Amino acid sequence: MASGIEKRCADLLVELGLIKEGQGCTATPLTGGVASDIAMVEFEGRKVCAKFALAKLKVAEDWFAPVHRNRAEYEWLRVASAIAPDGAVKLFGRSDTLNGFAMEFLEGPDVYLWKDALLAGHAPQGEATVVGDLLGRIHAASTQAGFDAAPFHNADDFRALRIEPYLTFTAGRHPDCRDNLHALADMLYSADRVLVHGDVSPKNILLRGGRPVVLDAECATLGDASFDPSFCLNHLVLKSIHLPRTAKAYLQEAVAFWNSYRAHVTWEDEATLEQRICRLLPALMLGRIDGKSPVEYLNTTSQSLTRDLARSLIMAPPATLAEVFATIHKTIRDAQS
Repeated sequence: MASGIEKRCADLLVELGLIKEGQGCTATPLTGGVASDIAMVEFEGRKVCAKFALAKLKVAEDWFAPVHRNRAEYEWLRVASAIAPDGAVKLFGRSDTLNGFAMEFLEGPDVYLWKDALLAGHAPQGEATVVGDLLGRIHAASTQAGFDAAPFHNADDFRALRIEPYLTFTAGRHPDCRDNLHALADMLYSADRVLVHGDVSPKNILLRGGRPVVLDAECATLGDASFDPSFCLNHLVLKSIHLPRTAKAYLQEAVAFWNSYRAHVTWEDEATLEQRICRLLPALMLGRIDGKSPVEYLNTTSQSLTRDLARSLIMAPPATLAEVFATIHKTIRDAQS
């Protein structure tokens, strides 16, 4: 008898016309995510990737989110495909009834996961620059007249998936930071200016032939442009703390990301956006220590360093990212001396 995930994959492929009723397929679950069931599905010598949203996320704390977010993810991938077809994943269709979709299974000698390269301490290959460029292009395109924003009115989903677990929950553990974190939460919830991906993390970014393929857009919504850059920069900062010998190189990558991204900022004053990122970045750092989705690779010492650093930056945020990165680099360097 087929497993639960295998049956869902078969049902999805039948509905999408990729296989016929009763035709066999095999499904191999893929690991790494907490919000969805993902599998590599093989049939007739082909491979596709199937993804289904979960109502309860796979973390220690209770964390629930609506499964219809799967549609927003699929629509974000369609937008990215239209804007940057050279870095897009091929889509095969989506099922409303199954809250799942099928897409290209990415593999090959020129494909690697950015997170794996970072955690291995590999010298950067320009990943941050191309990711920042892609993100900036998508944000800018979403502010143009004629952009179809209908699939992305998902503020409540974004609150459940990002604002509450990263900011509101964390505020409950740090009463002295509560006002700052709640102000950021309110800012993010009320914004609807650009198309936000919501999970621009190296674990969701494959490089194929040097071009970024950004996946896992379950949190996609119209929101504040500060969120995506802050979220990605946070991962570069955390990996700098985790691997101090890479700190200089990885923080230089953070600068490269910001420079590449900001070249596309036309919808608002660049300095104003940068100031919001300077406030939000340390809040997300703290959220990955004491929020609902703690980062898995930091040891106790690194967690403490991140917590203290994040709290100090939350209470007194610098005006520029150059100052933020300089403070972070000095803190890492001092901890090693």
